[in-house]
Amino acid sequence: MDCGILTSKSILLLLSLIFWAAGAALAYVGSYVIKSYNSFEDFVSNKYSVIPAAIIICVAVVMFVIGIVGCCATLRESKVGLGFVSFLLIIMIIFAAEVTAFVFGFIYRGRIKGDLEKSMNGVFQKYDGVNSETHAVDYLQFQMECCGVNNITDWTAIPWFVQHNNSVPHSCCKANTTQCTGQLSQLDLLNTQGCEAKLEQMLQDVLSYAMLVILGFAIIKLFGMLSICVIACRSKKNDYQPLYA
Repeated sequence: MDCGILTSKSILLLLSLIFWAAGAALAYVGSYVIKSYNSFEDFVSNKYSVIPAAIIICVAVVMFVIGIVGCCATLRESKVGLGFVSFLLIIMIIFAAEVTAFVFGFIYRGRIKGDLEKSMNGVFQKYDGVNSETHAVDYLQFQMECCGVNNITDWTAIPWFVQHNNSVPHSCCKANTTQCTGQLSQLDLLNTQGCEAKLEQMLQDVLSYAMLVILGFAIIKLFGMLSICVIACRSKKNDYQPLYA
């Protein structure tokens, strides 16, 4: 029995089985990235930032199919299923898609700061306590535990601050504080850090997490392609050993 071909088939079968789990993991990561961006879409001017996540989800769907094809082809010793024109080609396409998503993620990760700088000041200036921008700002300040764009003093340049007795919105108040009125004299009850830096860090962390997952699965695909190459080359010598032999 050829140890090389048997080992390659075993690895390929294992990879096919974990493709389902990998697909589920990628789908979760892609959904998490999109959800994170959608939660703060008013502050993200570049909507193309979710392209890497969209690619990840598409790859996840294909991987479910690949897992089924890989298992069936390996157990049935199908040369068509494991040939360069089928399984290998599909894995190569997925590998290319993952590399593309990784590159896009790297590019957009560097643009987050510039996008936030362009949009955040405009959204905060439109705060009036009623409109959609108000809900977006309140949600941001509550979730990020922050106040203002750069810091709490940014509110002094916003019309709403003057119109409401020189106070900041209650979304600037620290959690579980009942005596907070939004007055700057109560700094000990207010979040004073700016939202831009916190939101930028959060979005970068989300993209970094996604890129790390993509890189890990891309490496797995590389090992899968190498295993298929070994099987395809050895099968020409008619020494294809069944996995259960």
